Amino acid sequence: MKLSSRQIINKIKKSRLVGMGGAGFPTGLKWEIVKNAKANQKYIICNASEGEPDVFKDGYLLENYPQEVIEGIKIALSVFENSFAYIYLRKDYYQRFKNKLEKLIKGLPIVLFKETGGYLCGEETTLIESIEGQREEPRIRPPFPCRKGLFNCPTLINNAETFYYVAKVIENKYEQTRFYCLSGDLKKPGIYEMPLSFTIKKILEETGNFPEFDFFVQAGGGASGEILTSRELGRPVNGSGAIIVYNLKKTKPILLMKKWINFYFEQNCGKCVPCREGIYRIKELLDKNKIDKEILDDLLFILEETSFCALGKNVTLPFKSLIEKIYK
Repeated sequence: MKLSSRQIINKIKKSRLVGMGGAGFPTGLKWEIVKNAKANQKYIICNASEGEPDVFKDGYLLENYPQEVIEGIKIALSVFENSFAYIYLRKDYYQRFKNKLEKLIKGLPIVLFKETGGYLCGEETTLIESIEGQREEPRIRPPFPCRKGLFNCPTLINNAETFYYVAKVIENKYEQTRFYCLSGDLKKPGIYEMPLSFTIKKILEETGNFPEFDFFVQAGGGASGEILTSRELGRPVNGSGAIIVYNLKKTKPILLMKKWINFYFEQNCGKCVPCREGIYRIKELLDKNKIDKEILDDLLFILEETSFCALGKNVTLPFKSLIEKIYK
């Protein structure tokens, strides 16, 4: 029996599916907001930008399960009248999957869009600016895209993994799982689909990746994720589902911090002064190969409290947790 739009939304809400891009917003609620928005035109965007280091699950899905991702988008098209969809692809994903995806979307109101910027284009309002041909920088919110997004129309934005699971929900095949990206000093790095309830320790054990050496992990993302010691692994993975394992004896904290700040320095849009200047000053500190913790703490505080968007705010968590737990 074909489900109505409301039945589809209610089914997604009942499944307790949340967005898998990092924020964890309830998917059914987001769909309901877009559905209730009054407009003659609505848009759907599948966000496959995935620019954070050590996060690569959307690419895995587009390579191995593109039909399911497209099916999730088709379900959204059926829910929102007068809607049109974009698949927003990271530059290398566009090259790798263009031909495959074009065959699957032929005849559908779906187009592929090649990312014009970098990591920041994963932020939903920056992504919208990119599609509109504007400079890649975040918008002031509210209004949120669900009510006023692409071309000022209500816009649904979910990442590729979320659309994959929407299809599973409607097929009654969703089993409260997600995809985890495992990397770093591991025997078996890769992508694993496992229950949402699994702790980091359980995931490492079940995949044959629990280290036999002293280690620490970064959980959630390769640039924004929190640093956890081996005694703090009894919690599930938040954020984008990444787990990076570091050998405690072989990893130099200063080099790890340089890796993070160089990434943020390269991906900074330059729009707001706290983020632009704060990241530059942290880079300047680290380039001296010696950390003034008092100055660094002040810079991190300013970034967290005054940055315009999540990029600047996200800088603080990995640095603070690494300094507190590892680099003492």
